[in-house]
Amino acid sequence: MNDSKISVRYSRAIFQSALEKKILDNVNQDMIFISEICKTDETMEFLHSPIIPPSKKEDIFHKMLEGNVEQITLSLIDLIVKNGRESFIPAIARNFIHETKKYKGITDSVLTTAVKVDDKVKKQITELISNIFKTKVDLKENIDPEIIGGFILQIDDSYIDASIKNKLRKIKKELIGSIITPN
Repeated sequence: MNDSKISVRYSRAIFQSALEKKILDNVNQDMIFISEICKTDETMEFLHSPIIPPSKKEDIFHKMLEGNVEQITLSLIDLIVKNGRESFIPAIARNFIHETKKYKGITDSVLTTAVKVDDKVKKQITELISNIFKTKVDLKENIDPEIIGGFILQIDDSYIDASIKNKLRKIKKELIGSIITPN
């Protein structure tokens, strides 16, 4: 079975259950917590380890998560480990978070700039995106000095590259093109 299908099925199942039990926000926080835990190399090694038996993995998950997450989240983790799908936990968490944002009408956006942007400017960008796309906006900021200046804005699947680096690349391409094909 396709990896993405597995993670989508598990995440949709817990999403529906959390929605029915009216604990969607709590389970979403659980998934954000689990997603953060899964970013460490040690956790990824643990998830992919064929040496650690499933019962030991369940015990470790219970010690890490019990008291910090909803019971439904812990039950999902138990089921995933029992089925030998623990390597899919990061993708399941990511899909769940995405599904929750979609359900709440929140659009993920990423603003990449060469230097930190003023909060007032971020607020204006958030409002602009919100008005154009008629959605709530979750704006994340990346700082990448290599773009030199300007910005790159990603809104869901839309991508606006107004960086100096991109403009220089276009100028270089035009110059090379004009040298190769003289008029």
